[in-house]
Amino acid sequence: MHIHILGICGTFMGGLAVLAKEAGHKVTGCDANVYPPMSTQLQAQGIELTEGYGPEQIHLQPDLFVIGNVISRGNPLMEEILNRGLPYISGPQWMGDHILRDRWVLAVAGTHGKTTTSAMLAWILESAGYAPGFLIGGVPLNFGISARLSGAGQQSDFFVIEADEYDTAFFDKRSKFVHYHSKTTVLNNLEFDHADIFADVGAIETQFHHLVRTVPGVGRLIVNAQEPSLQNVLKRGCWSEKEFFGSETEQGWSLKLQDGEDFEVYFDGSLQGTVRWQLNGAHNRMNALAAIAAARHVGVAPALAIEALAQFVNVKRRMEVRGVVNDITVLDDFAHHPTAVTTTVEGLRRKIGQGRILAVLEPRSNTMKLGTMKQALPGSLAQADLVFGYGASTGKDALGWDLGEALSPLGNKASAYSDIPSLVASIVKAAQPGDHVLVMSNGGFGGVHQKLLDALAGQAIPAIPAAAK
Repeated sequence: MHIHILGICGTFMGGLAVLAKEAGHKVTGCDANVYPPMSTQLQAQGIELTEGYGPEQIHLQPDLFVIGNVISRGNPLMEEILNRGLPYISGPQWMGDHILRDRWVLAVAGTHGKTTTSAMLAWILESAGYAPGFLIGGVPLNFGISARLSGAGQQSDFFVIEADEYDTAFFDKRSKFVHYHSKTTVLNNLEFDHADIFADVGAIETQFHHLVRTVPGVGRLIVNAQEPSLQNVLKRGCWSEKEFFGSETEQGWSLKLQDGEDFEVYFDGSLQGTVRWQLNGAHNRMNALAAIAAARHVGVAPALAIEALAQFVNVKRRMEVRGVVNDITVLDDFAHHPTAVTTTVEGLRRKIGQGRILAVLEPRSNTMKLGTMKQALPGSLAQADLVFGYGASTGKDALGWDLGEALSPLGNKASAYSDIPSLVASIVKAAQPGDHVLVMSNGGFGGVHQKLLDALAGQAIPAIPAAAK
């Protein structure tokens, strides 16, 4: 089959393209922004890319157009497809029909932790010899790739997928995850997010219950016991086995923190072993519990899963050290929702103790750009010593609210900027040996990480073109 993918350079659609090519399909695609690293990764797979959405692309005559959720009515190629009555399908539905069918799907859903938990679960299965396929919204450093059909030279029955609650396509407003038909389903947490498509947390709970409805009776739900919203979801009906993690009782999966970041794992009050690893933060311990529980559903003994986590190296852009200059460490993290910012800063605080944290935040998600959660930002950054906020003043990532005003409860330890050079210069001026500069964004952030490293090394100290807000 020849498929032509609209919006191919997104994380999910790019992964789908790789899987489709690996499965033997001819794959071409287009996007408004065809640039590295995704463009080079796809071209290395022999996938032909077209810049833009010109209607002339119908002359490629694919068997099917696969539509990403960035595509909306008015897109010139989409309009031509509709006008000519050409066959099209959403990315998640194509994934469910052509890649996941007849596989044991392990799906990880939740507002936070999907990528890390999916990566942990895939690594546990890999260590147990299951050679799973996977599609993850990041690059697990244990694998170095974000998607594959199965392990090298093997045909695996198992597939791990990051199950996103964002909508499927302009013509299918259900969440992506209803298309995956998972047998093992992790419900990591549930908070209000994606304010551009959901009116309130109740609307998200409805979508999560749609997911619960698709899990078969022989399937299993792995549910965070600490989340009231997930309890609301289950009260609407559940037809599958359930196991809870993070409970304060002896039922289900629980943990006990040991020295440093190591922790004991218990199931129904019985000790399963001790995870000894390099990750930090309560959120990662909960992610690990979920992954251990999900792996047990497919036959992996908890002791083996615990052993595998000792070798887990996390995902790119999850507290990733980008460099150290003059004893100043620059880290990169994907955190952007206030809850994720809180756990990220707290995790780093626990790791470094009294050392200074310089938090650098770009609130660029759709939810944050709408200002829905701006009041929560000061509290999420409370454990940082200095806070540097960045909000673009123009373009698609521009904020519709005053970042400086939102950070004002933090007093003079916080400042806000509307251009990268001013931001970098201020951070470099404030930084001292021993500091940790924690950069948090769900985008590229203008390459600020390398700019900081260069400036700290004295290679490119930028002039300040405008005063900070």
